[in-house]
Amino acid sequence: MAESVSDSVNGGNKKKHGIENLISARKALKVSLEKSKSLALALERAGPRLDDINQRLPSLEAAVRSIRADKDALVAVGGHINRAVGPAAAVLKVFDAVHGLEKSLLSDPRNDLPGYLSVLKRLEEALRFLGDNCGLAIQWLEDIVEYLEDNRMADEKYLLNLKKSLKGLRELENGEVEIRLDGGLLDAALDKLESDFRRLLTENSVPLPMSSPSTLGQQACIAPSPLPVSIIQKLQAILGRLIANNRFDKCISVYVEVRSSNVRASLQALDLDYLEISIAEFNDVQSIEGYIAQWGRHLEFAVKHLFEAEYNLCNDVFERMGKDIWMGCFAKIAAQAGMLAFLQFACVEIQNLTRDLINRVINGAAEIFWELLIQVELQRQIPPPPDGSVPRLVSFITEYCNKLLGDDYKPVLTQVLVIHRSWKHEKFQEKLLVNEVLKIVKAIEQNLETWLKAYDDTTLSHFFAMNNHCHLYKSLKGTKLGDLLGDSWLREHEQYKDYYSTIFFRDSWGKIPSHLSREGLIMFSGGRASARDLVKKRLKAFNDALDDVYKKQSNWVILDKDLREKTSQLITQAIAPIYRSYMQNYGALVEQDASSGKYAKYTVETLEKMLGSLFQPKPGRYGSFKGRSPAGKFDIGMVDLRRTASAVV
Repeated sequence: MAESVSDSVNGGNKKKHGIENLISARKALKVSLEKSKSLALALERAGPRLDDINQRLPSLEAAVRSIRADKDALVAVGGHINRAVGPAAAVLKVFDAVHGLEKSLLSDPRNDLPGYLSVLKRLEEALRFLGDNCGLAIQWLEDIVEYLEDNRMADEKYLLNLKKSLKGLRELENGEVEIRLDGGLLDAALDKLESDFRRLLTENSVPLPMSSPSTLGQQACIAPSPLPVSIIQKLQAILGRLIANNRFDKCISVYVEVRSSNVRASLQALDLDYLEISIAEFNDVQSIEGYIAQWGRHLEFAVKHLFEAEYNLCNDVFERMGKDIWMGCFAKIAAQAGMLAFLQFACVEIQNLTRDLINRVINGAAEIFWELLIQVELQRQIPPPPDGSVPRLVSFITEYCNKLLGDDYKPVLTQVLVIHRSWKHEKFQEKLLVNEVLKIVKAIEQNLETWLKAYDDTTLSHFFAMNNHCHLYKSLKGTKLGDLLGDSWLREHEQYKDYYSTIFFRDSWGKIPSHLSREGLIMFSGGRASARDLVKKRLKAFNDALDDVYKKQSNWVILDKDLREKTSQLITQAIAPIYRSYMQNYGALVEQDASSGKYAKYTVETLEKMLGSLFQPKPGRYGSFKGRSPAGKFDIGMVDLRRTASAVV
């Protein structure tokens, strides 16, 4: 009995203990769940921060990358940056100054013309400064970017952005000057000056009051200058700035338009309708004589009171530009105002002079044409051009003969020759013109063969042949003269051009790379000192050969752009890559030497730039012919080749 009670009590205790354990476990589980929720919430909040940190890591890495750069590069970079940024800042400062002038230059010049012109001159000076220095500043900035890139001192993405920006600046720098530098401010200011130039002329150009026709002959006084001195001075001041900015032609056009209109308005008071009457419309001799007498009075009045005044005014306004300018301006005013109508009325003497002029033109043109072959042959004894370029005679004659066969000139020349031979009672056949042109071209070829043999320098002779065969092929291909000569003739000169180009390169520039031989350097078999001496020797031989050829050919000229670029590219590609490879492999042997400048004389960039500058035409070298016809009777601008040795060179 007692045992059963005891067992019952023990069982109750165990059951109670088990429930307590379950309760404790439930509480622990509940606490764990709450902690898990809190942890999940914390992780959810930390997610964006981790993403942000992950995104910032590359930039942080780039920021500290420069710390890992070479110490010497880090020390030097500050000076490089200051030298590059300083000039760029100066350019920006001038840009700001240009924008500061905008308000003044967009105002009306009439309010203060001297002040306006002074501000405009400051703008021109600023634009000249920018034009001279923008490219240099960009180059400096490009150099520092290259320095940062070479020394790995900045993030690649950052450097890429800088390069893109500098490329954009370079493209702008190579664009139109007005758009590039001032956004069109200079053009706008010049337009305002042109408008003020027109305004001053228009407001001060008043038609001359006409007296009655019966008293025209009694007015003997010459009209004074029709513009006040102060107005003339203003016009001259405006002209000064417009001429400096290539706007002179527009000024002449405006001046002629306004002043000729003013003269026409003055002439309207005279009854000049009779000037339009033809000879057939007159009723009798008496009426013709009456009109001629009236014409004489009107012409005298117009000359004394209108055209002489305009003549003097043109001189006053344009005297600083030279006589040819103001005389030409007056001629245009006289023509547009109606002076030709006066001269064409009853001018029998002028008609006679015209007949004489036509006679002289026909004879002179015919003589020039038939003398041309003789002139070309006479030039054969003249030395060829020392720069190996195309002689002026060759380019002139080929262009001249080609124009003679063109649609604009051939009918006229044919008519001239027909008339000239008819005066001599000879018949003209068209094949005479064609045959004479072919003879002239043949004479040019013979001249070239003679000049080719006249050079003492064989290389220059080949260079000259390359130049001239290229000219004959390119200048005549697709032209009337080229069609006449035929495709086989043109192909022959093209092949000669290629042939002489190959020989020229082979015998001069083609020999230079051989000095950079690698023989004996591959394994440094004789030791480092021996290898250094061998590299020095070969670099010196290379430099001497390069300098010798460059000095000799630096004044040689290739006029044809395509041939010049092709030849320069061929030379550069033959030398620069070999030199670059040689210096990369063996340059270190001499660069540490105290006398390295004697051997490592060129950088690859300097070498490429030097070779790329070869054979450029010289400004002012190729002028036009001036002279008299062979008979010396009529000046038509053709040179007498028998007396002008410089025509060849």
